[in-house]
Amino acid sequence: MRRPEADTVTQPYRPLALFAASLGWFGLALQLWFSIRMTQGNGGTVLEGVWLFLGFYTILSNLLATSVLTTAGTGSRSRLGMFLLRPGVQTAAAMSIVIVSAIYNLMLRQLWSPSGWLLVADVIVHDAMPLLYVGYWWLAVPKGGLRWSQVLVWQSYPAGYFFYVLLRGAVNGWYPYPFLDVRALGYVQVLLDAIGVLAAFIVVALLLVAAGRWQARRQRHTLTEVA
Repeated sequence: MRRPEADTVTQPYRPLALFAASLGWFGLALQLWFSIRMTQGNGGTVLEGVWLFLGFYTILSNLLATSVLTTAGTGSRSRLGMFLLRPGVQTAAAMSIVIVSAIYNLMLRQLWSPSGWLLVADVIVHDAMPLLYVGYWWLAVPKGGLRWSQVLVWQSYPAGYFFYVLLRGAVNGWYPYPFLDVRALGYVQVLLDAIGVLAAFIVVALLLVAAGRWQARRQRHTLTEVA
């Protein structure tokens, strides 16, 4: 069973979680629609559009964050729901969504100029959802149990994505991000790029654990003073 204290912390913020989840699903639906439409415009199929959609770390991380928010907002007690509401899982999702926003805004935003509904979708998944999710994480997630050793465990997600990208690229020659494009850069440079990005993941994860543990100590100190 999920710990009672997790329910106590999360419950007051369920409206926030539901709002953010609704926005997240809307943004993902828009992105999927554009992915399918673009693929069909190039002579592809709907399934190929879905496959393209699932090739981006941005999409996968927004799916994770939005699933966490949906579970928190609905109070689900399913096995999957209890897994998603583990503080470590929620913090790993925060790490990923922060990196999504940072890399996009620092390295990728200038590469294209979306407009209309595509711009709306772009802002939702790269800007709005990271801010909303981190706000939810700060307010609602119990962090007293966060451990420094979890930082390395969380890297299995971006590392797994890296190998997923290499496998996909080896099959069809498509790479979702310029710094992972083996055709243009070669495997050595892509590996070096991946190591640099992984270092950024670790730094963000360490900062989140440090901030979370500081918040938990402060809350315990406040409760002790009140008692």
